[in-house]
Amino acid sequence: MSDKVYNVLFICTHNSARSILAEGLLNSLGRGRFVAYSAGSQPGGSVNPFALKTLERLRIPTDGYRSKDWAEFSQPHAPQMDFVFTVCDNAAGEVCPVWPGQPMTAHWGIPDPAAFEGTDEEKSRVFWDAAVILKRRIELMLALPMQSLDRLAIQREITDIGRR
Repeated sequence: MSDKVYNVLFICTHNSARSILAEGLLNSLGRGRFVAYSAGSQPGGSVNPFALKTLERLRIPTDGYRSKDWAEFSQPHAPQMDFVFTVCDNAAGEVCPVWPGQPMTAHWGIPDPAAFEGTDEEKSRVFWDAAVILKRRIELMLALPMQSLDRLAIQREITDIGRR
């Protein structure tokens, strides 16, 4: 069994909802095998309270989340990423940044729950639905036998997961 710890960056437009949910989920489910980070192409400056409430509902700690620019992770002192996932939804007209460098990348787009307008109860449901989709994709990735797959096979798998 490999002792490799994989660094994963989830990128979204504002880094306030989807990428925050994914970061929390992977850090919780990855159990030390993965370290997740999140960032935005145009960070909004704050984390959506419904994202934090959703993480709380999943019994995931909500301390320390902040909306940050993805450029933070291209600095020389930043952790080297093994995976970069965009979680923005192209159908919503968002422009996802292209990540330079060597990490494996995939698009795991989902609709932006923060864009939903409705009652607080309806918003909570939309955030929950987004978290469930991300959780399922993360669980599929965690089930991959990383140490026995080559880079091309892993790339194919993570790309396929984004289509589910």
